[in-house]
Order: sequence, then structure tokens, then C-alpha cells
Amino acid sequence: MTVSVPSRGDIEAAAARIAGHIRRTPVLELLHGVGDAPGRVTFKLDLLQPTGSFKARGAFSRLLAAHPAPSRVVAASGGNFGLAVAYAAAELGMAADIFVPETSPLAKIERLRRIGASVHVIAGHYAEALEASETWVETNEALFAHAYDQPDVVAGQGTCGLEMSAQIPGADTVLVAVGGGGLIGGIASWYRDDTRVIGVETEGTPTLHSARRAGGPIDIEVGGLAVSSLGSRRLGEIAWEASRRWIDDSILVSDEATAAAQGWLWDNCRLAVEPGAATPVAALLSGAYVPDPDEHVAVLVCGANVDPGSVVSG
Repeated sequence: MTVSVPSRGDIEAAAARIAGHIRRTPVLELLHGVGDAPGRVTFKLDLLQPTGSFKARGAFSRLLAAHPAPSRVVAASGGNFGLAVAYAAAELGMAADIFVPETSPLAKIERLRRIGASVHVIAGHYAEALEASETWVETNEALFAHAYDQPDVVAGQGTCGLEMSAQIPGADTVLVAVGGGGLIGGIASWYRDDTRVIGVETEGTPTLHSARRAGGPIDIEVGGLAVSSLGSRRLGEIAWEASRRWIDDSILVSDEATAAAQGWLWDNCRLAVEPGAATPVAALLSGAYVPDPDEHVAVLVCGANVDPGSVVSG
């Protein structure tokens, strides 16, 4: 099977398509770095997107690329992509059916309903919700939006890399959380060989790490603290193609390190971040990734859909 990763032109076209619907999110250069990690660190705060995650980029890119414009869209999600699709659909006057696994946080499910989506809660994890959504769309007229393995979606996520390269010029390394791989696939497709791109996952959600070890995407069991946002059972084919070409490494962090990073982000930056989005910071704090003393690390902080009470310590 031939898999095409987005070109830089595709990503630029996606950026033009979604302009006015998403935010050009700010960056935050840390005065004292992250913990004891050497080097210079700058955060890209894409958790400030509408619905609280980067996924608004891919959702708007997918819906706005469809011609003729659909009246209904269906998607499966652990929560964040569903929120993004429901929000984009509401903005564009479309109906949305969102399939979510029962492992999704209740707050995400309730927010989906408040946005106006029809929510289908499916037993199991993301893979079961995805299968249910694919079955549903076979007998219902709707546009299908895949959370991480469609060209228009990945190109939309790549617009974050386009922004980062302009806002954080000269970055040596980009650390990116990985679930199904749509975000890192888009980021790597933008940066290509110009900058090191490193994926970070929890030990319970190692889709990229397992694919790189096996020589291709494989099905894995997922669980743990970050399963609601990083709990894809299999890496996407587009992300795998990008990984073969341009992703330099894959790092695993523990749930304990991830929770500690959430606390650190609140205490030091007043950012309430969901577990999946905290993994790149966990890599720096735990020593799983140690920059060189003169290295400039760009960290994508990609999601804020978390109960603040689970993060805020005072």
C-alpha cells in the first residue's frame, strides 16, 4: 500500500483553509528551563486552541476540504478529536455523531453533548469506538473523519509545525506527544530533515515505540494514565511513513513521571495540562531525554482537557 505524507505545500494549503477558525497559539520561553535539564526550552501552547487541544486544526482541515460540504460528520475519539470535530461541525452548520470509548473522561463526554454532538459511548478503548463508527457510517450518509490517519487531518496538524518553525526559529529538537501519530506525522512532514523530531509516549501507550521496534505498525494493548488521549492501539500509516523518514527517536516515560510533569507545569507555568500533553515535559524532568547544554528544545504542549482539581496542588 502506498501512503502519502503531506507535503509542505499541503500543509500551507491547510493553513490557508483553516485560517479564521483556529488560533495562532503563543509560545513561552522558559527562563530557567525544565527541572535540571540543560539547554534552552520553549513551549508551543497549542492547548489554547478552541476545545483545548491541537486537534481543532485537523478537524477544520478535514471538514473544510470536503466538497460538496457535508451535512453530517462522524468520528471516533478518546475525547479530544471528538470535541474538535463537534466544535468544527457546529461552527460550519453540520451535525456530528461522535463515538467515544467508555474509558473517556466523563467531563469530555458531557462537553461533547453541550456542544451539540450525538454521542455514542462504546465499551472498550479507542479501537472499539473506531470500529463502531466505521460500521455506523456504512449505513448512514455522513463524512467520516479519522482522528489521525487521513491526509487532510494530518496536514491540518502539520500547521502547528509551520507556526512553530516561524515562532521558534533555530530550534534544534522538537518533542511531541504521540497517540495515533497524526500530530507527530504532521510536525515531521513540515520539519522534514531540518530539525530533530522526537516522539514521547507513556509506557502504557507505546504505539510509535512499538512500531519502530517491530519495523511497522502493530496492534498493542494500551492502558494507564494517558490512555484517554494517547490510547490508540495502532500507529497510523501516515505517521509510520513520516517516522521512517524524519522522526529521529521515540521515548517512553512512566505514568509517575507524567503525573509529576503535570504538577510541575502547574507549579511553574500555571498550565493545567492533560496527561498525554505532559509527556514531553516528563521526558525532560525524568532524564529520559537529556539535551546538550547549548541545545534549544521546542516542546509542543498540546492539550488541556483535564479536571483542574486533578492537577492543581495549591
